[in-house]
Amino acid sequence: MTAAVDSGALGAVLATSAAAALAVMLAAFAVGTAKRLHRIVDVAWGVAFAAVAVVAWSLAAGHGDDVRRTAVALATVVWGMRLATHIARRGRGHGEDPRYARMLARARGNPALYALRTFYLLQGALVWLVSLPVQVAVLVPGPLGATGVLGLAVWAVGLAFEALGDHQLARFKADPAHRGRIMDRGLWGWTRHPNYFGDFLVWWGLYLTACASWGTARLVLVSPVVMSGLLIWGSGKRLLEAHMADRPGYAAYRARTSGFFPRPPRGAADARTASGG
Repeated sequence: MTAAVDSGALGAVLATSAAAALAVMLAAFAVGTAKRLHRIVDVAWGVAFAAVAVVAWSLAAGHGDDVRRTAVALATVVWGMRLATHIARRGRGHGEDPRYARMLARARGNPALYALRTFYLLQGALVWLVSLPVQVAVLVPGPLGATGVLGLAVWAVGLAFEALGDHQLARFKADPAHRGRIMDRGLWGWTRHPNYFGDFLVWWGLYLTACASWGTARLVLVSPVVMSGLLIWGSGKRLLEAHMADRPGYAAYRARTSGFFPRPPRGAADARTASGG
């Protein structure tokens, strides 16, 4: 624990944030079960982060610096609700997410209870863990300072990167002439996952807003590390690329385009060298 943060207030924020994340996921489970469409949990993911930010902001009144408290909470709500809205629009009119359908097909016992444990409660726990920087930052009494301002700047770049990447992909898919083709334009020519890289920046930026001291920095470091692991090696990049591997043209796209951190696309000769050609 760090002396910069009131321990009693922190305990209240941590407990109430967990309850908020749980409430969002249980509500999503009820809707998903009724509609037999558990992809709604991906919408609930962003909403749960926003809910945590709101309750943390409310409970931290009188404890943290008002500017830091409001800026961090607002940044989290903007990111979470933009993501939730985007996923809801993208999934409108579609059936179950293939990932969840495959998992449910292999599940033993009651499928609804399996979905509750594996989709909703697990993601609710991850929301609470990943949002620790927000829960702590709203209680830090000192002004933002250079590190906090840098954190918000990194957050803004990440949000813009993610939103622009999503917009470019949506426009590409909306053109019937692009059906069956791999999106390799705009930010998608610099990284195969601009949306995931944007998330990466968002959470490292929010982490920096909580780094008012070495104590708070150590307290919440687990959060951006876990999010980075999920995006690169967990349910993000790794699973999506496994799903895309057999698509025509994807191997060539993978050879010339960075897997995560943006860089200029390789030329044909460089791509052949990288792929062993």
